[in-house]
Amino acid sequence: MLLLKSLAPLCILAVVAFAVPAQEKRIHHRTDLSDHAHNDAHGFQYDHEAFLGKEEAKTFDQLTPEESKDKLAKIVDRIDTDKDGYVNHAELHYWIKHRQRRYIEENVNKHWNDYDMNQDGKIGWEEYKNTTYGYYLDEVFDDIEDKATYKLMLIRDERRFKTADRDGDGIATREEFTAFLHPEEFDYMKDVVVQETVEDIDKNGDGKINLDEYIGDMYTPENGEREPDWVQTERKHFSEFRDTNKDGYLDADEVAHWILPGEVDHADNEAKHLIHETDTDKDEKITRKEILANWNMFVGSQATNYGEDLTKRHDEL
Repeated sequence: MLLLKSLAPLCILAVVAFAVPAQEKRIHHRTDLSDHAHNDAHGFQYDHEAFLGKEEAKTFDQLTPEESKDKLAKIVDRIDTDKDGYVNHAELHYWIKHRQRRYIEENVNKHWNDYDMNQDGKIGWEEYKNTTYGYYLDEVFDDIEDKATYKLMLIRDERRFKTADRDGDGIATREEFTAFLHPEEFDYMKDVVVQETVEDIDKNGDGKINLDEYIGDMYTPENGEREPDWVQTERKHFSEFRDTNKDGYLDADEVAHWILPGEVDHADNEAKHLIHETDTDKDEKITRKEILANWNMFVGSQATNYGEDLTKRHDEL
């Protein structure tokens, strides 16, 4: 028994290594194109991450201006799928959505081999459960701290897995596993996303979110600290915009409208923005020359991160 107890911490580490990261279980909003504010007057980091993807943008940040422009020229050729010498809105919109989707695909690929233990190209629920929670479910580990929390996580994961498993065969294809890891990206997972959000924020367990719970999910005051202005703004948003029926709570429908605003297509808006800012002859499409003239808006480099004047969009270094 003593040996088993001494092994418990090692088992916990093994499970943590395999488990889906907590931030991927915690769904609130659809992923934006960038974590940066979209304000061109203060830089183009939002546009860089939208156009390249968050990880690839970091790579471009390390390039010289010449290297950055050379790589951008090759990207333009890829975006121009009909090879007419122009990048139109549809092509740019598709490219931006593809770059954002690539992050998700890379994330799924990172986890896939951990769970596809028999390497059959599919992940069964039992396969996932045993890999992630097996040690916690064993009676030997009843004294592990927070075991109850992991049991709740298991219930949540099983519900999400079964929803993602559209044909109900207990086995996830790569597409279904993607829906399991990133439910906010799939329309048919909407109810699960809303349910998990309510469960995360609803501290009193009444199945809806009141103002204190809404604010408490974003902000915890320190002793004597004055509430920041942005918190006051969120209070107004709750009462004026989020709580549409004015009953003092957010129900499932109101939460859905808050976290999954279907009418917003960030990729579409960004494509329009990039074309508007760089289309010098105003023909509603952009040439390679127009794009390269504004290279620092699309991709950036070391120069744009270390003192270059980002507002000079036509700077030809």
